[in-house]
Amino acid sequence: MILLRRLLGDVLRRQRQRQGRTLREVSSSARVSLGYLSEVERGQKEASSELLAAICDALDVRMSELMREVSDELALAELAQSAGATPSEPVHTPVRPMLGSVSVTGVPPERVTIKAPAEAVDVVAA
Repeated sequence: MILLRRLLGDVLRRQRQRQGRTLREVSSSARVSLGYLSEVERGQKEASSELLAAICDALDVRMSELMREVSDELALAELAQSAGATPSEPVHTPVRPMLGSVSVTGVPPERVTIKAPAEAVDVVAA
């Protein structure tokens, strides 16, 4: 069975670790106990929307980005489950870059350059 709280916890932990931050730092910023944040990251506790908002603020991550990454993981886990993968097999997910919105008008497509982490973004000309 796929547990949403585990997927959410995994994504939160990766976000925190990408920033090189400790549980103590994030729990202090989010004003949540270190033990509770640890349980959320391990998928042992369900986080309320208020708690998720506080953690996202502490991590400076949009909740929509967090949920998008969780959604991607859930989709992959469902595919793996329907393909008969055992629960012990890891499901590897792509890491989405944290990109802001960009609006380009009046520029020929061949003149647009997008700078982003090379390992996270593939740009294909249409």
